[in-house]
Amino acid sequence: MSTAPRILVRDVPPDPAFALQQAGFSPLLSRLFAARGVTSGDELDPDLKHLLPPEGPLGLLGIARAGELLADAIGAGERICIVADYDCDGATACAVMLRGLALLGAKPGTVSYVVPDRAVHGYGLTPTIVELAIKHEPKLLVTVDNGIASHAGVAFARALGVKVLVTDHHLPAVTADGEATIPDADALVNPNQPGCPFPSKSLAGVGVAFYVLTVLRGELRRRGAFGEAAPPNLATLLDLVALGTVADVVKLDANNRRLVAQGVRRMRAGRMQPGVRALFTAAGRDASRANSFDLGFALGPRINAAGRLDDMTLGITCLTTEDEAQALELGRELDRINRERREIEAGMQEQALALLERLMADPRLNGEPPPALAIFDADFHEGVVGIVASRIKDRLHRPVFVFAEGADGQLKGSGRSIAGFHLRDALDLISKRHPDLLRKFGGHAMAAGCTLAPGGVAPFAAAFEQVAREWLDEAALTRTLRTDGPLPPEAFCPETVQELESQVWGQSFEAPLFCDRVQVVHQRLVGERHLKLRLRQGAMLRDAIWFGRTEQLPEQVTLAYRLSLDEYQGQQRVQMVVEAMAD
Repeated sequence: MSTAPRILVRDVPPDPAFALQQAGFSPLLSRLFAARGVTSGDELDPDLKHLLPPEGPLGLLGIARAGELLADAIGAGERICIVADYDCDGATACAVMLRGLALLGAKPGTVSYVVPDRAVHGYGLTPTIVELAIKHEPKLLVTVDNGIASHAGVAFARALGVKVLVTDHHLPAVTADGEATIPDADALVNPNQPGCPFPSKSLAGVGVAFYVLTVLRGELRRRGAFGEAAPPNLATLLDLVALGTVADVVKLDANNRRLVAQGVRRMRAGRMQPGVRALFTAAGRDASRANSFDLGFALGPRINAAGRLDDMTLGITCLTTEDEAQALELGRELDRINRERREIEAGMQEQALALLERLMADPRLNGEPPPALAIFDADFHEGVVGIVASRIKDRLHRPVFVFAEGADGQLKGSGRSIAGFHLRDALDLISKRHPDLLRKFGGHAMAAGCTLAPGGVAPFAAAFEQVAREWLDEAALTRTLRTDGPLPPEAFCPETVQELESQVWGQSFEAPLFCDRVQVVHQRLVGERHLKLRLRQGAMLRDAIWFGRTEQLPEQVTLAYRLSLDEYQGQQRVQMVVEAMAD
């Protein structure tokens, strides 16, 4: 049960492609970058001097005040408590803030952190989390990757005499009239808050935390905190910034690409936190060849698994310890939890697909899935609903919400969306049409969450589907796969794979995907789940594999594929990793 994609080829504007080639990029990279909207080599320069400045006419609103609050607390030796989120972005942001404050002079023992338990506390700076945090006796609370919608928690903390600095990147809550609202914090830094002129709205939570630390360093320098010594080098934190940015699947605009490129460069050179090194080891990945795929699909899920099934303090401790042995032990524990997560996910996905089979049996659907789906089963695990929603969304190309019963009896849902359907806006519309349906909600265009009362899935599914019918047409509901067209025969070599892997790819700056018409010479199943192929491409024979594909291919077919290096007995061979086909 899946929808076959329509394979498209990206347009390559000739003038930018020529300009990039004149700037020294290879013909292939010039073509790929131009097709992704790059117009000059300056956009691809990873040097940190090209980062958007934190202050100035286009700086982050509120960041100067944030630097002052932190500098005041450090100067007075006051206690600071970081309030983190329970995903990889939140964990890395917490680690960046903890390590950064220590680098910048916070006295040992004055900086602590709390992180919500997904099943117990919910998301954000709730009053319950404030009660946990004040046990550390802080004078200042600092949120990372949360807080923009935490009106009650901020008010509660300030009523207790505790100052609050919110650092976040999520969208603010809106009133019934559609007006964005922000909590009454002592300082608030978020590129997506009303009135913030910062050009990159795609900073991850860890990116915002890093920017705040750069301003804090400047404020401390102005106060003479470093004397004649050079200020601490915050670039040592960029491996964490890169990990959190890629794992949170934010848009890799030019600014984020620089942050990620610098972090990946440090990993490849062996200059990384012990915990990051341990995660590479636990995942069986080579840090000297680190790339965005490693961060998004190997390291990130192992950190996320702690927040989904266990306690995110495991992940944060892994990222903050200086003890290599402890880091390796924690990395292995996170790997074990991630394997458990995969088993739970596989079972839930099987249950979800069985529910879909029954749904699709409805003759009124004519074999086509509805424009949006909401799925619930009493046995679903709350920590994995987002991953299952993502898998089903990819399979059916429909906006999907998956719900599980929380510890408090309420239904906790996580949704994933497709292009053209802003998930958080959809939830906002549903809340206006059905005021008693959603207990709370929040998120982004492509990912969001909400809470329902018991028994609320059916009315939510109907309301969700109705919005999708209004917003999505047939074109939007047809999955398309954008490719970079045929790969020149001379580029089918290990040097091309290495050249492509040396670049930073990710959300909205997708890794190259080529497509070619080929003849299938031989095909067989390996591992009972993957199709191993021998293909004829022009006059050349190619090796290929299609992971998760068991059905045989026709003799002539157009394939969309990526390149990879298959290493066996010391030999490197280029192979095609197939993503999709068109007859």
